[in-house]
Amino acid sequence: MDQREFTRLVDQCERFVYTICLQFVRDEQLAQDLAQDAFLSAWVHRDDCPPGSYKPWLARIAANKAKDYLKSAYHRKVQAQDGEEGPLALEPDRDLLPEQHVLAADGAARIRREVQALKEPYHEVSVLFFLKEKSVDEIARALRRPPKTVRTQLYRAKHILQQRLREGGTVDGTVSHRRPPDG
Repeated sequence: MDQREFTRLVDQCERFVYTICLQFVRDEQLAQDLAQDAFLSAWVHRDDCPPGSYKPWLARIAANKAKDYLKSAYHRKVQAQDGEEGPLALEPDRDLLPEQHVLAADGAARIRREVQALKEPYHEVSVLFFLKEKSVDEIARALRRPPKTVRTQLYRAKHILQQRLREGGTVDGTVSHRRPPDG
């Protein structure tokens, strides 16, 4: 394929390739960038395309560029709502619908609030472990507590958090015994 044929192919398929990228990433500017990358890759590998199969070949390149971007560490790192990164930060799942992403983010925010609502001796170790991603040894050094004590406090904090989340949340830092409404 020469340059003139490739230019004609780009003119015919640019909207198609852009749409494929947009369906994956749901961001117009990013989809444009990925479509550009797809065409660049297609130009570099133009001799690998079977004659007459240009459109499916371009579709596969575009889909792979978008998937590669979505798998990249740069993309997966989602900041927590309060601007801190931590293990409660969500990695997007592209199989979820937009409303499911909102529900997942709300769940992470609720867990974050529950961690913040814990009383001592569980509050500080939980914030460091769950929200700041510190290891047990780092927490023990920072708080000048034995690692075994930190592990025990984390175990108990997890139990409290599970119970609070199951029972519907906290009221003034105590477990609420109301049940969430059946949906």
